[in-house]
Amino acid sequence: MPTNDRLLLAAARRGDVAEARAALAAGADVECRDDERRTPLLLAARADHVAVAGVLVSAGADVNAQDDCHDSPWLVTGVTGSVAMMRTLLPAGPDLALTNRFGGVSLIPAAERGHVAYVRAVLHETDIDVDHVNRLGWTALLEAVILGDGGLPHQEIVELLITAGANPLLADHDGTTPEAHARRRGFRTIAGLLEAASARATAPGRGATR
Repeated sequence: MPTNDRLLLAAARRGDVAEARAALAAGADVECRDDERRTPLLLAARADHVAVAGVLVSAGADVNAQDDCHDSPWLVTGVTGSVAMMRTLLPAGPDLALTNRFGGVSLIPAAERGHVAYVRAVLHETDIDVDHVNRLGWTALLEAVILGDGGLPHQEIVELLITAGANPLLADHDGTTPEAHARRRGFRTIAGLLEAASARATAPGRGATR
């Protein structure tokens, strides 16, 4: 690997803006890859080095470039929950339908991990599919219930998803709805939110799906 590429990858890992700029000016490939096929922008996104990410985006870095694990800079924002990074990458035109190794879009891990600010921002600032189903058969709503802890962050995320139009009747591969999962786990507040949303979805004059 050329020296300048190694310097750029190292700068991205450390969050060193000056070094990143110097490496690019010296001819580093903005799309160079490390041994796991991670680009400098992916390394910066994983570590939430927003300033370095901004430099790389300005240099034309691909926000959709995936590594050996199918992570991309954009997808990683759903894992870290960084709204600042999300907004840094948005102008570069991320593919909102791009999926991770579980077949999920960035909204799904954010809902699972309780990243309230990220879920709110990505729902309000993009047209991401709120009802995307991953390979496990789970939507963001299902994942917030199944893998969440039922606390205030996950309660707020369920509300945000419902308000954004998430279908509360979409069940998993076994036919279990989000509300049923919530009741099994003893999440009474979330179950109440989902019960009300399901009633609205099945009210006369309303279709059962969006």
